[in-house]
Amino acid sequence: MLKRTLVTLCLLPTATTLAAEAPQNDASSDDQCIITPPVSPLAKSNNLGKVANQVIHIQSNQSEGTLGDKATFDGEVTFQQNGRQIKADQAIVDQKQQLFEANGQLVFQDGVVTVTADSLNAQMSSKVATLDSAQYWLNGQQLHGSAEKLEITKDSKLVLNNTSFTTCPIGDESWALQAKRIKIDPDEEWGEIWDAKLKIGNVPVFYMPYMTIPISDKRKTGFLFPKFSSSTTNGVEFAAPFYWNISPEYDLTFTPDYMTSRGIYTKTEFRYLAGERQAGQVNLEYLGKDDMLSNHADRWLVNFNHQGAIDKNWRVMANYVDISDNNYFTDLDSDVSRATENQLSRIGDISYLTDNWDFSARVQDIKVLGEVVSPYQVMPQLSFAYRAPSFWNKVDFNLYSELTNFEHRGNGYNTATRLHVEPSLSLPIQGPAGSLTSEVKLFQTNYVQRNVDVDFADTDYLDENVNRTIPEVRVHGQINFERFTDYFDQNYRQTLEPQFQYLYVGHRDQSNIGIYDTAELQQDYIGLFRDRRFSGLDRIADANQLTLGLTTRLFDEHNVEQFRFSLGQIAYFENSNVNMYDEALRDDTSTSVLAAEMDLHLYDDWFFSTAIQYDTRHHDNKKSEATLDYRPGPNKLVQLSYRYVPDLTNRNTNDQVDISQAGIRTAWPLTDNLYFVGNYYYDLNEERSVENYTGLQYESCCWAVRFAYHYRIKTNYEDNYNPVLDNRELFETSFTLNFVIKGLGGTGPLGVSDMMDDGVFSYRKPLYLRN
Repeated sequence: MLKRTLVTLCLLPTATTLAAEAPQNDASSDDQCIITPPVSPLAKSNNLGKVANQVIHIQSNQSEGTLGDKATFDGEVTFQQNGRQIKADQAIVDQKQQLFEANGQLVFQDGVVTVTADSLNAQMSSKVATLDSAQYWLNGQQLHGSAEKLEITKDSKLVLNNTSFTTCPIGDESWALQAKRIKIDPDEEWGEIWDAKLKIGNVPVFYMPYMTIPISDKRKTGFLFPKFSSSTTNGVEFAAPFYWNISPEYDLTFTPDYMTSRGIYTKTEFRYLAGERQAGQVNLEYLGKDDMLSNHADRWLVNFNHQGAIDKNWRVMANYVDISDNNYFTDLDSDVSRATENQLSRIGDISYLTDNWDFSARVQDIKVLGEVVSPYQVMPQLSFAYRAPSFWNKVDFNLYSELTNFEHRGNGYNTATRLHVEPSLSLPIQGPAGSLTSEVKLFQTNYVQRNVDVDFADTDYLDENVNRTIPEVRVHGQINFERFTDYFDQNYRQTLEPQFQYLYVGHRDQSNIGIYDTAELQQDYIGLFRDRRFSGLDRIADANQLTLGLTTRLFDEHNVEQFRFSLGQIAYFENSNVNMYDEALRDDTSTSVLAAEMDLHLYDDWFFSTAIQYDTRHHDNKKSEATLDYRPGPNKLVQLSYRYVPDLTNRNTNDQVDISQAGIRTAWPLTDNLYFVGNYYYDLNEERSVENYTGLQYESCCWAVRFAYHYRIKTNYEDNYNPVLDNRELFETSFTLNFVIKGLGGTGPLGVSDMMDDGVFSYRKPLYLRN
């Protein structure tokens, strides 16, 4: 075998490689979808860009010619250069005319692309090359195609004439894009397509005289895949998003959404990067003269969100949302929130963080949908926290303080400024056998309350100035026992973890303090060991109580938790004299609810979880829930669930109602390509279904389609500002169709997780074991 070394031919690998690296739209494809070229692909080289003036090694069975003039190579000709190679039956190099020709079973390869062609002609001086009857494959990808003629221009652009490409396997004609001409710019990393026809099942379904596509993972301006749906409240709905890649730091998505029952609904989302560690977005949504409203009012949304780090210590966060009416999220498919959320949060926060102390300044305003009375605004709040571990003889010192000013939108409400200082000393003693933590804390709070004598507000009981000092003593201990045992012929390590907490909080009459940011906390098992009954600082409940709790766990031979059971209750030595609103309404009981929780890995792929809060004095179930999961593999799920919550207040009627609901959720592959997701939830008290969801999704290597049916209860709010038709629908029925062509604007796969998260009742795993 003869070998010859040349130093001139550097044209073809440069242009072809730059053009071929780009189309990576479907990098998330499974290995089984990767299309293999007819010859084994080459490994990627780390020096793909360094090809100028590189040495080319040529091997062939025979050669003839003169160095510096014209040379002919015949029989198994191989050109190699820096991780790239060309194979052909014959090649001619005319160094005097700066021409290169190759033909006969021509194969070009590098670490990114494999190309076969009938012949290759290149002008080395102008760096122009042409390949006839080319077939190309992206190595390790799905995309492949053909071109009657493939041209490489002198500025390294790639031009394909009478070409087509697809991501479907060879022989699968599910879809293909045919074009008269495609021009790819490897520097800008995008392509232009003329006279494009999209064929599905060999049937033309779409024609575009001119379009552009990205040929790399960089963002590209253009239309995204449309969405089609139908519902009883919106009618037939069609949305066509348009994406604008403004710059590497900014982009914008504009979505015109036409609803036959309402009109044109426009959604705009602007995203930005501010430096390397800050980002945010702005959302504007508008529906003019909604035809479903009795007064044909305009509906709109404004949202601003920003967060990030200014430097090593400073953090900033801002969020603002406002809508035209209370039922905006109920009626419209907003990009900002869900129909099940009834609070709009407006927060601005800047913080300075160190190892031992933190400082933050915050403003906050919350709008509760459907509520006549608005919450108080925090305008502003300054907080400072200091930590000193082992401050003295292993005693930790902590200090929390805040200065908060409460304002209100209404003129008929009192306002206040609150200064709170909370120092504490704690002595933690920890070891493998258990722990004991003793803590002494002091709550010092000063209120300056304004407008306490307004005529149209019930504020006669409030004082303008309040000075409140409350001490707290807390002792929490836990003992860890463990043993090795076996159940059902399996070896386990079992733990027994009894714990107790004694809590004393001094009593102080707080009826002269308004309620600004306080609510009652849940009494689940973890809540039994809190030192507070209320969130916020307007009410600090007195306590003289002992909490007893017990947890047992089972760990298998791999130290994975398979079972956990917890049981606990509070014994009150004295009844608390502090309530939210009326000091006469005190809880006269000797014990709290009995709270129990259990998580169990039943067998193989079966999991069970339950929790209950039981009133032992009145023998009443205060809250309970249970979940049974069968999950044998990815996207395989059958879940049965039940929840019971009594004495909830109906926001519209102020009546007490009980929630007793059972449900089933299923996600299962019917075949290798067809998935099913179904949800059904039933209200046992009302004797009616509250949500049904059925989704079918077919997904192959090159395309995917999803059809979903959704029937759900609607959250309808009273709204005098923007009245609607007298008879608002209590339930909504909708149909949705999603279609994705992989490699042509869709990245696939669709997945089933978003179907499980869709709806009023989102999927929750029942097993949260602590390993």
